[in-house]
Amino acid sequence: MTRSPLNLSDRIAERLDAPIDPAVAAFARALAEDAGADAVLFYGSNLRTGSLKGVLDFYVLLPGAEQSRIWPRVSYHEREDDAEKGDNMLRAKVATMALSTFAKAASGDLADTTIWARFVQPAALVWQRNDAARGRVTDAVRSAAITSARLAAALGPASGTAEDYWRALFRATYKAEFRVEKAGRENDILSVNAAHFAGLLPLALDAAGIACTLSGDRLTPSFSASERSRVLSWWKRRKRLGKPLNFTRLIKASTTFDGAAKYAAWKIERHTGMPVEVTPFRERHPLLSAPSVLWALRKHRKNRSS
Repeated sequence: MTRSPLNLSDRIAERLDAPIDPAVAAFARALAEDAGADAVLFYGSNLRTGSLKGVLDFYVLLPGAEQSRIWPRVSYHEREDDAEKGDNMLRAKVATMALSTFAKAASGDLADTTIWARFVQPAALVWQRNDAARGRVTDAVRSAAITSARLAAALGPASGTAEDYWRALFRATYKAEFRVEKAGRENDILSVNAAHFAGLLPLALDAAGIACTLSGDRLTPSFSASERSRVLSWWKRRKRLGKPLNFTRLIKASTTFDGAAKYAAWKIERHTGMPVEVTPFRERHPLLSAPSVLWALRKHRKNRSS
């Protein structure tokens, strides 16, 4: 039986060691060696299901300082899996950024909301250059949990279940970003990752220096009015910048992401059920094509809700 972690650091280290399909590990190693990376994180639905279908999600973390003002750099990669029969092509969306920037974003020091909100969710450290790199990634993911828990406590009720707090957090962060996910996405995150989130909030609050009492399944964080106000003020700036920052990243990705149109079509259909035809024009000019796709998505959502 696996020992239950006694603190957040143990919990994070244990979760980062999730078992990984050898084909995914080989893909990650190839990406890391090609980029000269310090570490590679694997996340998303394929981590949970173990499936090799669809698009695998990786974060490739580089040594040194960030080279781009708008990060991460996004790319699409394919790799043949010799062990797979039939369609043996593995497909991956790869975000690349400096490990130092990843750590700052996870701690909440930057305006970004995507790193800490993403990596409080399940992720596996599928490749690392050495123990030092592993330690830095583990610390960064731990920071993401602390940042997320602190905001969850500020946004959530005075007393409630852990799910109440996580739901408040994800509802707020999705709303602050430029996303195509359907309404209620926060419920999906919690339901499919129940084992990951079980017991995580009290550990993260403790690491954040926020005491909480537990009665049955209900938590009551000891959050002073001044501390709550400070955290909400911190969040207010990030909420205001969330959509402009994410839209800027989408614009950059549309001009630098090889295969952007095909990936975007897959992403939209996966999350909304609306198929998107990838015409030659859309493949060559994804940014110019975006308004027509967004208009079609709006009509699709309106028709489904009526």
